[in-house]
Amino acid sequence: MPHLVTFRHAGRLGWGVHTGDGVIDLSAANPQWPTLREVIAAGALRDALAQAAGRQADLPLDAVTLEPPIPAPDKILCVGVNYPDRNAEHRDGQDAAAHPSLFARFPRSFVGHGVNLVRPPESQQLDYEGEIALVIGREGRRIPRHRAYAHVAALTLCNEGTIRDWVRHAKFNVTQGKNWDRSGALGPWLVLFTHPAQLDDIALVTRVNGEVRQSDRTSRMVHGFRDIIAYVSTFCTLVPGDVLICGTPTGAGARRDPPVWLKPGDVVEVEAEGIGVLRNGVEDEL
Repeated sequence: MPHLVTFRHAGRLGWGVHTGDGVIDLSAANPQWPTLREVIAAGALRDALAQAAGRQADLPLDAVTLEPPIPAPDKILCVGVNYPDRNAEHRDGQDAAAHPSLFARFPRSFVGHGVNLVRPPESQQLDYEGEIALVIGREGRRIPRHRAYAHVAALTLCNEGTIRDWVRHAKFNVTQGKNWDRSGALGPWLVLFTHPAQLDDIALVTRVNGEVRQSDRTSRMVHGFRDIIAYVSTFCTLVPGDVLICGTPTGAGARRDPPVWLKPGDVVEVEAEGIGVLRNGVEDEL
């Protein structure tokens, strides 16, 4: 099935459909929708996919750089400690929280599929966190749980890369460890969301250099996708293009004994059933 992507070619940002061997460029023919964020706001994802039917790729994959699917979303909100074993990793003797733990990330902290994550000179503790991300399609405030999925337009994947020692610089926040430029990744594309089975019980796996480091199923999440949407929309209005990153399973590098950090040359793959594989290398900041 074709998927929608944001790409950069010859210095220009565009969007279109990933065909497997290339990209069909739809952005030039649709100036009313400068980015996929506007396509989503117009409720036109299906229309965009229909425009690509029967067409050959305009650009080969090696001629484009894939970007995070939604450029400059209004909000990127992340859920922490959202799988049972992940909660146990914290060894604080407390049960899972009644409400999701949330923090924000900035768009510049993410790269797209196939682009290297960047380890900064200030820390060698670059860690991986494989997650599923929801892209909001309909505006909503105080969305009831039973209506939550009606507000989801598409799905994508996230490597919610973290500079682990900077997360622990302060007592009550993790912002400074979660927002280093180009430390995480989103992509590779948007998968149209049409049915609850795409989310309710799917496998999520993270591999580093081919070794499985994280593996769990979404049915085991502490706070499910519907609950996250209902909770977040209670205190802020969700708008088209918002990204909700929904938590990582146990097995991050920080919790291994001894800890194992990402280093230049490593390859991280995040895979989820029905969504695809997000793959990124690692490099040092120059």
